[in-house]
Amino acid sequence: MSQSLNSKRVIIGVLSIAFIAALMIAVFKEVERQLPDYRPDPVVSNETKHCIGCHSEKGNGKVITEQWKVSKHAEVGVGCLECHKADEGDIDGYEHHGDFIATIVTPNDCGKCHKEEVEQFTHSHHADAAAILGSLDNVLAEVVEGHMSYNDGANPAAASGCWQCHGSKVELLRDENGNTMKDSDGILLFDPKTWPNTGIGRINLDGSKGSCSACHNRHHFSVEQVRHPDNCGKCHLGPDHPQKEIYDESKHGINFYAHVNEMNLDAKPWIVGEDYIAAPTCATCHISATPDQPITHDVGDRISWTLRPPVSEKVDAAQVKKFKKLGQELPDHFLSWEQRRGNMQNVCQQCHTKKYVNNFYTQYDNMVNLYNDKFGKPATELYKMIKANGLLDDVAFNEAIEWTYFYLWHHEGRRARMGAAMMGPDYTQWHGNFEVAERFYIDFIPELKEVIEEGRHNGLTAAANETEARMNEILNSEMHRWFLGKSSPEEVAKRKEDAKKFRDRYSN
Repeated sequence: MSQSLNSKRVIIGVLSIAFIAALMIAVFKEVERQLPDYRPDPVVSNETKHCIGCHSEKGNGKVITEQWKVSKHAEVGVGCLECHKADEGDIDGYEHHGDFIATIVTPNDCGKCHKEEVEQFTHSHHADAAAILGSLDNVLAEVVEGHMSYNDGANPAAASGCWQCHGSKVELLRDENGNTMKDSDGILLFDPKTWPNTGIGRINLDGSKGSCSACHNRHHFSVEQVRHPDNCGKCHLGPDHPQKEIYDESKHGINFYAHVNEMNLDAKPWIVGEDYIAAPTCATCHISATPDQPITHDVGDRISWTLRPPVSEKVDAAQVKKFKKLGQELPDHFLSWEQRRGNMQNVCQQCHTKKYVNNFYTQYDNMVNLYNDKFGKPATELYKMIKANGLLDDVAFNEAIEWTYFYLWHHEGRRARMGAAMMGPDYTQWHGNFEVAERFYIDFIPELKEVIEEGRHNGLTAAANETEARMNEILNSEMHRWFLGKSSPEEVAKRKEDAKKFRDRYSN
């Protein structure tokens, strides 16, 4: 019996020691992982040693090399030349201390290791962000706000504003004979009209589109940084695309900032519901993996509505029209809006029930359709009428109603729709629907009447009459007749009853 008892004690002792040892190893590993100065030694190739030998001794080079030393790239031996090496004949390449290199690292370079990510990105809306160069936004920057008389044709408003997010077309500095210029060290010089620039849709010298460093800040290339909402806020901020502000006021944002230390932002992999449970970030919803779907670098893969234009449509509608017009088949990577919505709902359902998610999408769809039906479509129809009928000239933004219409859809209209998409009630209401309604009834309609009267004065009677008839038809419709004092008696009575109850609630 004593022998049996001793055997049990030995077994218990061994198990206890094993448990304590395992616990201590786990604790030590966790402590080691969390130490801010803990990093494995960088793997430095002979070529990279050559680069670091010079650059680590100089001001900005020292910072760059120190950033690289603590990066994931350094851990796996991806050094300076692995990214910056160019081939003889490359338009952006030049000889530098015995190596042929390029200053700008493009998606073509990143794609040598990150092929799938670059392919996904190339298909995304991000990659085409520089297409803004022909938009009304760019007319504002280049003509209304700015001027081309600076720095031999530069436009400061666009170059320092729009292009820093959307991207510019990078150009080399050339002499009067068209030859590329270099500095005293033999380094190619870039045209300051177009560089520096890390805009997401940058058009590079090698023909590629995009800048990976728009999101993955060099030379740390930190996944923790890229998953943080502030990363997206560099561009998705402001009066016409306030996604970052909307996120901050949403329950998602509130939870993130309250529990940021529990988010494991540097984990690999980083799967919602497994590696973190506190809150989703922008990356969670639009890019990162779930237990059921992989990471994607096409930010449109989970978006079902496009909230950018004057009238919203399903996100695949423009693509379908484009390929049909060209007589081409839809590409293999094409996803329908239903597929995209299913992808996003899969993210939502990691935290919410299917019924909850479906009800949210009903609310969201209703909000987008309300904006479209009540304000977006009528305002756009009337605005196009006065343009087509010659009641406005061809100069953009030289008449008040052009600014009013632009504000209505480009600022307030987007905020209303985006607020609903991301559960930001203040942006849906006071920064959105309220301002849309005020803009339509108090600015757009009165200015439209002035345009009509001016058209009559200028002899465009038929066009003026046609526009006025359509305006009156819209204002007399069910959604707008209140503005003319034509609400039904039942609706008027209901509003009076509700108003009395509200007053009684706060009266003495």
